[in-house]
Amino acid sequence: MVQLRKVHGSENHFFLLDQTTLEQPLTDSELVALAQQITNPATGILDGADGVLVVDKSDHDNVLGQMRVINADGSEASMCGNGLRTVSRYLAEKYHMNQFKVETMTADLQVSRQSDLAPEVPAFSVEISPVRFNPEAFPFENLGDQPLIDQPVPAFVAGLNFTAIAVPNPHLISFVDEDVMNGNELGELGARLNGHNNYFPDGVNVSFAQILGKNQLFVRTYERGVGFTNACGTGMSATSLAFAMTHANLGEFDHTITVYNPGGMVKTKVHQTEERYWIDLIGNATETHHIEVAESALHAANVTDDNTEISETNEETAYLQFVDQLPKVSAIAVKK
Repeated sequence: MVQLRKVHGSENHFFLLDQTTLEQPLTDSELVALAQQITNPATGILDGADGVLVVDKSDHDNVLGQMRVINADGSEASMCGNGLRTVSRYLAEKYHMNQFKVETMTADLQVSRQSDLAPEVPAFSVEISPVRFNPEAFPFENLGDQPLIDQPVPAFVAGLNFTAIAVPNPHLISFVDEDVMNGNELGELGARLNGHNNYFPDGVNVSFAQILGKNQLFVRTYERGVGFTNACGTGMSATSLAFAMTHANLGEFDHTITVYNPGGMVKTKVHQTEERYWIDLIGNATETHHIEVAESALHAANVTDDNTEISETNEETAYLQFVDQLPKVSAIAVKK
């Protein structure tokens, strides 16, 4: 028997699989099949999830482990900020370290344990980088050959300005009022730009942000390969950077920005040097369930209630108590 974990960052839920504990690691095709099966509420367990986080060894110097992110549809994301926090917690507890680097698809990222957000709500800070604006980094087409920064794109949604930032996941961001935030535009645009379209051939994460005050945002994301999620860590990070770049009187570099989302709240800090931008993303790393399952069930993509032993932690109760005491900044409810 091996152990999976059900985890979340800001109610962005995943199953976590440590490949180093297996007798035979899953192949890429087996990982895709497992992700599609176990995350589907109709075929998997625990009401599904947004993806599978795969932990493996890293051969990079001064790196504690590797993280891969397999989305619910079987596609692989280059990064996941909410997922990285939970992987960081797992590695920190496994190796008894509080500060280290984790290998992701495009970069080795610095992570560290932070003070708990509330009793039994562990928190981690993770580096979000590299940051790129060039069209090839997304890629995007038919939007000019220069970066898209706070510009109107009537073909998307009339009356809104958009900013495109890759961190390295591609993000399209617009700052909107409460009516637009609560309307249908985000879902319609997200679905359109993640189907066959003339602008983002590989799809794009789309975030709408509502400015609540100085260094305060509410962000909702339609995530590529997933759809609406309670939170998207790289989306909140990219939006924080867009905030500081386009609303300098409200969003400040090197200051804590509070970012509320349908799943709770995180903190970000946006940094800039002459050479680069990067963002610190600070938020919860919650484990809700431990799952015992035969390794053969993983290889066969057949993880069900009938062949698993599931134990629940008390951390979700603690997390929801933390969320309940947050200011009610939006009518958009948390999907629990």
